[in-house]
Amino acid sequence: MIYDKSRFLHSRVLYTIVISFFVMGNLLNAQKEPQYTQYMYNIGSFNPGYVGTTESPEIIGSYRAQWISLPGAPRTIRLGTNLPFSNEKMGIGFNVVSDQLGPTSQTYIDIAYSYQFNISEETKLSFGMDVGGSFLNVDFAKGTFENPGEPFDGANIQNFYPTIGAGLFLYGRDTWYLGASIPNFLTDGIYNDEVATVVEGKMQFNFIGGYVFNFGESLKFKPAFLINYINGAPLNTNVSTNFLINDKFTLGASYRFGNAVSGLAGFQVGGGTFIGYSYDYNTNGLGAFNSGSHEVVLKFYLGKGGGNSGDDGSKNKKLKGKPKQIDTPRFF
Repeated sequence: MIYDKSRFLHSRVLYTIVISFFVMGNLLNAQKEPQYTQYMYNIGSFNPGYVGTTESPEIIGSYRAQWISLPGAPRTIRLGTNLPFSNEKMGIGFNVVSDQLGPTSQTYIDIAYSYQFNISEETKLSFGMDVGGSFLNVDFAKGTFENPGEPFDGANIQNFYPTIGAGLFLYGRDTWYLGASIPNFLTDGIYNDEVATVVEGKMQFNFIGGYVFNFGESLKFKPAFLINYINGAPLNTNVSTNFLINDKFTLGASYRFGNAVSGLAGFQVGGGTFIGYSYDYNTNGLGAFNSGSHEVVLKFYLGKGGGNSGDDGSKNKKLKGKPKQIDTPRFF
């Protein structure tokens, strides 16, 4: 029971189709990670090499409501931390993500560790690993099926899948970063008793990068990209541009190829809090069936250096004679 795109777009029973389309897509691509428009504020969630590269501890919360007005559409909540050690070499991170999608509920939990070393005076390379698991619950009793009595009707799937991931994060202290990661190396099949099938998971590869152009003390500009690759699935390519104004305000735009265009805005509140917002408008056929997607990010900077992240690491300040690492390779 797999619904193709044309059937999805022309069905009058949206909730039924959302359940079938998304749940089967989730099973067929079991390793696919939740989607973020403000990925520039969520690097630690998909690249463990990043967690020790910040100057001070960070706590990040985000909420994404995708495809508003479409019943059963995704809702994602994430809480994460980046905790660098005082030796400026190691760090740990922790992530909890709740992803709701039709009748499915998936919770990801992981803990990450990173170690970095100098490539040159201005360039560092950080390697990280994370371990955790994914709790998957699918309740097909939710919603109404077009054909009562189908094998999934009333079924319930509950499984736990362990995860092991790794990532590399290379960055220059002032202006640029590149990263690559695999969220999960474990790709065991998912067995479903109801239909006696095995669905093989596939590894996802993430590639990120960005560069900061400094146009003076009051204006900076940063193009960035995120690419998600899964063998056999369409390439998911995101490009974004962000302006940082007076180290306080951010304005930008993002484009997900063949999928959506987005507007982004953010504001630095006081010395240690950042609030970011984005709105997506679908450029594909789904645009006719929803009112867009909303995403909110709330970030707290703790301890020394909190609130300096608006300079994107380019002011190169000192702390007790130690060179400043970048808080983040992004605008905040």
